[in-house]
Amino acid sequence: MKNPSTLYRGGVLHCPADPGATALLVSDGRIAWLGADADAPVADQVVELDGALVTPAFVDAHVHTTDTGLGLSGLDVSGVRSGRELLAAVAAFAEGLPPDGVVLGHGWDESIWPVPVPPEAEELGRAAAGRRVYLSQASMHSALVSTALLAACPGVVAAVGFDESGWLRRDAHHVVRAAAFGTVGRVQRAAAQRAALAHAASLGIAAVHECGGPEISGEEDFTGLLGISGVGVPEVYGYWGELGGAQRARELGAVGAGGDVFADGALGAQTAQLTVPYADAGGCGHGYLSTEQVRDHLLGCATYGVQGGFHAIGDAAIATVLAGFAAVAERLGTDRVRAARHRVEHAELVNKQMIAGFVEYGVVASVQPAFDRLWGGAGQMYESRLGPDRAFAANPLGAMHSVGVSLAFGSDSPVTPVDPWGSVRAAVAHHNPAQRMSVRAAFAAHSRGGWRAVRRDGDGVLALGAPATFAVWDTPAGVERGLPVLQAEDPEARGASDPTPLPVCRRTVLRGAVIYGEGGL
Repeated sequence: MKNPSTLYRGGVLHCPADPGATALLVSDGRIAWLGADADAPVADQVVELDGALVTPAFVDAHVHTTDTGLGLSGLDVSGVRSGRELLAAVAAFAEGLPPDGVVLGHGWDESIWPVPVPPEAEELGRAAAGRRVYLSQASMHSALVSTALLAACPGVVAAVGFDESGWLRRDAHHVVRAAAFGTVGRVQRAAAQRAALAHAASLGIAAVHECGGPEISGEEDFTGLLGISGVGVPEVYGYWGELGGAQRARELGAVGAGGDVFADGALGAQTAQLTVPYADAGGCGHGYLSTEQVRDHLLGCATYGVQGGFHAIGDAAIATVLAGFAAVAERLGTDRVRAARHRVEHAELVNKQMIAGFVEYGVVASVQPAFDRLWGGAGQMYESRLGPDRAFAANPLGAMHSVGVSLAFGSDSPVTPVDPWGSVRAAVAHHNPAQRMSVRAAFAAHSRGGWRAVRRDGDGVLALGAPATFAVWDTPAGVERGLPVLQAEDPEARGASDPTPLPVCRRTVLRGAVIYGEGGL
């Protein structure tokens, strides 16, 4: 039996090919008609938009879904501003747990504290009344843990990155992370995944790119998430982050062996690999891959027909990755490398020469505008870690866009919140004026750019015959040329604290099916 058709009418459509369109017809999961209300065909059911904005739905191109879901019900410490506040938050949360419960929290960022000294393992243990505590730093590349969790991982003392204070990095962090999240059962994990995807749908997101891997989530977590993809929730496109894991990625149902294949760490944890030492700590961070390893990983991806990609933040790590791309191009030819649409996640410190390499090899830059919003600007984390000049040059979104680098915007949730319109505004109001993008370009990077990154070029547009994947919005600040006003009229009010209201999602539709707002408009 044919699915009933639905006419959406009386709206403002972001449809550059037909800027006068106010209505669209959905039939069998596709857009069957676009035009003015007066010309609309008969449909089985009609939805009155009452002037609402209709746009292609968003894609979040880098998420950690289970962590995001657990964060929705776990301990959020992103708002604390001192070690004392952190301990108080742990104590309050632990009171609601059984004696053998585990405190799982995320988001503390000592770089914004007046006194950037986090509590130690013994203090955390006392605050949690002896319970195991795992608190990931905002970057997710280090964590504070309690003495009880350290005791549960006796081998961690021999791992690289161990510190008796309980602030662990690198391999030691991976050990305690695995132990902490090993306490999350299958039912709790599945509930967290559905909660995260439902939350994304409520924000107008119809697809996410899950960045999993043996050090991030584990196979059961990864395949369980792919198993619920698109079933009343956004679609999930999985990237399996295992070096040399192209065959395994394909077996697991991933679209790529990429995402968090770590070429380095993170700026927040001082483990991103730099060519010039950190301004606040010395040392250049850590590079985890050689040019040859990058090359061989991409050759494996070519063999198994999957995308490849790498997590690379620092300029030294990105240089290594691009050298690996060059080595693959020598073997396979540049055209074949470009056709694969391999990815680099984050790409925070990129110079002009590196940007040229992204263009030459057709590399998709999977980037997070919220990083600049949260950590850019005077006195913030980038400046303290890198110094003013390098901080000002970080996250060169405008420079990459202007020369044709394919951009796909995401949140890296729970590193930053799932907040697509906030990310668009962050790109529009970049702390470096030279790196700002237009609303139209930033929106495209957060919608069609995400679909192109998974090689679905027909998605992400309101066009005749395209998949009916869109979102309906209330726009309290008004609409200009089919997109919302995102900036205050007063230039002094613009930026991270801009008070201009962002659009609110009424309904999210994925291939014709309503995944948020079922109760109507």
